[in-house]
Amino acid sequence: MKIGVTFFLGKMMLLTALFLSACGSPSETRPNEEVLLPADKFDLSTWKITIPTDSDNNGKVDEIGVDEIQVYQHPDFFYLNSEGYMVFAAPNKAFTTPNSTNTRSELHHVIPASAGQPKGIAHNFALKNHKRASDFSQIGGNLQATVMVNHVAKRATYPEKNPAFSVVVGQIHGAKDPALVAAGEGYGWGNEPLKIYYKKWPDHEYGSVFWNYERNLEKDNPARKDISYVVWGKDWGDPVDPGDAGIALDEAFSYEVNVYENTMYLRFSTARHGTVEYQINLADNVDAYGKVDELDYPRGYTGDAHFFKAGAYNQCSIKDDPGFWYPKCLGTGEWEIDKANGDYAQVTFLNLLTGPAKEPKE
Repeated sequence: MKIGVTFFLGKMMLLTALFLSACGSPSETRPNEEVLLPADKFDLSTWKITIPTDSDNNGKVDEIGVDEIQVYQHPDFFYLNSEGYMVFAAPNKAFTTPNSTNTRSELHHVIPASAGQPKGIAHNFALKNHKRASDFSQIGGNLQATVMVNHVAKRATYPEKNPAFSVVVGQIHGAKDPALVAAGEGYGWGNEPLKIYYKKWPDHEYGSVFWNYERNLEKDNPARKDISYVVWGKDWGDPVDPGDAGIALDEAFSYEVNVYENTMYLRFSTARHGTVEYQINLADNVDAYGKVDELDYPRGYTGDAHFFKAGAYNQCSIKDDPGFWYPKCLGTGEWEIDKANGDYAQVTFLNLLTGPAKEPKE
């Protein structure tokens, strides 16, 4: 824990300076308020966050940068609970990021950049086989977390659509890069080689944990889809109750994502179920079971820049559309009403660490 008199006084001075210099700042914390913030208990020195609000009324979702997050909390969507754990909440209906209909209270990892690094490389990591790998500050990376999903949205008009009743608690995201897309090399789409999901149907006692790999293809390619791998419980399209083979709400589980050179190593564990491991080479089109996926891009995510995300990325979109991703979940946009109706997702992090990739043990 990094709490002490010197740290606290320095933090309060920074808080006061930010407050006085940033009229209209999205920070919900006020000067001279002796309250513990998420950054008091968790190392957020290389994270920024997106919150499903528009505090400055500019019509865009709020993004709190690396400096601001050190003195930031939101009383509904991002805060420490009474046990000192970090809580993320996202209602079904609220402000979203561009080109998304899903709300989030979610951290975005920001690797410190070296002088002169171009946009698209700065703050992201590469795979070893990236042709400009030496320009990146980091090759691969490691993300570890222990989480409890407290709540997932309960009401979907189209419950048969896979994203209904689910939340993403960790990701690797490819950076969107129009220049790369224009170059036609098969990169820059902003796809996701990893999304870690929790899903629980409303009438089930237990939910399921699984992870998805998205084929790295252009957005309008019908073969661009998520390939799902079960960790505990059922696949995301299976409505059968997983029973105690699944994970209950408020039951802690841990995950580790280790991208070493070109391979993503995944480790999931709970006290009740033990450990499940997967690995997949992100630089080719061989799936996590060792089978060539003829529909995926042959060089996988080799040419993309990547970053970690962690928090609550609510998958219960309110959009009414024939598309796969739109279960038309319910919500009013009024937090207290939506919380009372169960139209939100909430995730609590007991632990969160990130750093360089670790060489796998033999």
